[in-house]
Amino acid sequence: MDNRPIGVFDSGVGGLSAVRRLEKLLPGEDIVYFGDTGRMPYGTRSRETIIGYSKEIIAFLLEKDVKMLVAACGTISSNLPDSVVKALPVPYTGVMLPAAQVAAATTSNGRIGLIGTTATVRSGLFGKAIRSIRPETKLFGKACPLLVPMVEEGLLEEDNEIVRLTLEMYLSSIKKENVDTLILGCTHFSLLYNQVDRVMESKVTLVDAAGAAAQYVQSFLTERDMLGDSSRKGKTRFFVSSEPEAFCETAQKFLGRSISADLRVQVLGK
Repeated sequence: MDNRPIGVFDSGVGGLSAVRRLEKLLPGEDIVYFGDTGRMPYGTRSRETIIGYSKEIIAFLLEKDVKMLVAACGTISSNLPDSVVKALPVPYTGVMLPAAQVAAATTSNGRIGLIGTTATVRSGLFGKAIRSIRPETKLFGKACPLLVPMVEEGLLEEDNEIVRLTLEMYLSSIKKENVDTLILGCTHFSLLYNQVDRVMESKVTLVDAAGAAAQYVQSFLTERDMLGDSSRKGKTRFFVSSEPEAFCETAQKFLGRSISADLRVQVLGK
C-alpha cells in the first residue's frame, strides 16, 4: 500500500481529461495536478523550451512526494528525452506510449491517424513508437494548433459551430487516408471527443491518449502493489501558474464540480 499522491501535469487544462479518468478508475488515490496556464501553449514552442518547463514542473511535483509522474500532455510526452525520464526517482509515463500501444492493437488495416500539437506531430515519435510495435503500420499525422486555445477558452459545447468547422478543416486530409483508427494525441482533444467522432462520421475508432494513460497507471500501480488505501476517498489538489479563475471555470465544466477550494497558484521559473 502506498498512499502518496499521483503527480499529473500538463501545459494547461487538457490534463484534466486524465484526472477525470484517474478519479474514476482509482477513486482511492490522491492526485496533485499542475497546469502551466501561465506559459501555455506548449505546442508551438521549441523542444528545448518544452524540456526546460517540464523539468521545473517535475521538480515541483517531486517536492509533493508523488509516487508516480504522469505527463498528461502529448507535447511533453513526445519531447521529453529518455535521459530525463531515466533519471527520475519515481515511475513515469507520458500519454504517447500508452496511446501508441492501444492504437497498434486496435487497427485492422494498419492505417492510423494522429492529431496533435505542432510539436507533437513534428517530433515523429508517435510513429516511431507505433512502428516499434507493428512495423508495417502507416501513421498519418495532422497538427491542429487552433484546437488547444479553443479548449482553453472553454469552447466545449458539442454543437459549437466554430469547433466543428475547425475540426472539418483539420480532419479532411486524415479522412482521405482511409484510416480506421485515430489517436487524439493531445489531452486537450479528449474534451472534444464527441465532436471529433461526429466529424469522422463514427467510422473510425478513436484512441483517447488521456484515457490510455490512465489505464496504464491503474495497471502499473496494481501490478506493483503501489495502490493507496481503497477504503478511503482520494483527494485531488490543483496548482496552476496563472489565471486560476479561468481554469476553475473550465475545470468545473469538465469535472462537474467546483475545485476553487483545492486550487492554488504556483509560479515556476523565477
